[in-house]
Amino acid sequence: MAVYTPITKEKLSSFLENYNIGQLENFKGVLEGVENTNYKIITSQDTFILTIFEKRVKEQELPFFIELQNHLSNKNIKCPSPIPNRNEQHIDTIEDKPCVLMSFLEGKKIKNSTSYHCHQIGRLTAKIHLYSKDFNVTRNNGLHQKHWEDIFGKCKNSKDRRYGELYQIIEQELQYLDKNWPRKLPTGIIHGDIFPDNVFFIENNVSGIIDFYFSCNDFYAYDLAITTNAWCFDKKESFQKEKFDSLLKGYQQHANMSNDEKSHFNTLLRGAAMRILVTRLYDQLYHPDGAMVVPKDPFEFFDIMKWHQNNSIFDS
Repeated sequence: MAVYTPITKEKLSSFLENYNIGQLENFKGVLEGVENTNYKIITSQDTFILTIFEKRVKEQELPFFIELQNHLSNKNIKCPSPIPNRNEQHIDTIEDKPCVLMSFLEGKKIKNSTSYHCHQIGRLTAKIHLYSKDFNVTRNNGLHQKHWEDIFGKCKNSKDRRYGELYQIIEQELQYLDKNWPRKLPTGIIHGDIFPDNVFFIENNVSGIIDFYFSCNDFYAYDLAITTNAWCFDKKESFQKEKFDSLLKGYQQHANMSNDEKSHFNTLLRGAAMRILVTRLYDQLYHPDGAMVVPKDPFEFFDIMKWHQNNSIFDS
């Protein structure tokens, strides 16, 4: 979440007249995250989140996200529900950009996760994979391994040379991933972004998950790799084996991880780190003027990538 598109109270009040959610009382921008503009909206009836879609999200793909969240919500995966306007449309427009109004999810993020939290995250990841097996809408991964080199190429074209020292290592890693990326593993709907910023807790128990805008069809084990990198490394980018063991145990309560998935897992972990590294690098180099968001540090996932280059997670 972030704020790239400013809106006035008058503009928002006029926009909300097309919704049956009461009168606007207050609103504020949500400054966390990097992808889309988000506002927390309080009306006379309830609290909502307005998401205005920026850059990487294509408008024609929005129905996929809406239908997926409705599908998972019906399966008791707690996630925000899209709010229709008076014309029964979920996708709307504000400031000439597509947007969606969502229900507000109660809970708070965990600042310092434990193995207990990671066990729940593993279960949540598996449930998303399991409960979406009968979801019949598909979406290609817009940030698939084959796209990372293009993003990195744009980084190299920047006149900003702050991260030039990383470029040769990144190029070598991209070559490795292109050569070794698995071709056939169990595939289905993945969340694609199960980071601590996107999972809420109430009294140390998961209360829900947000931000499905990276969801797509891809390897289940790749989703688990993204989640592992996000939850099982501390602030010094050192691997926390107890957390990973708990995450995997929670996952395998609902879904099996095959030997083939385990044999390719190191490559998937390296790729999951690379995806975040190149997108964060791009966001640092091409940060829009006036955007109320602080781009996240690429070095965090550069160090995680380096750890995976030198270690196998199942042997540590």
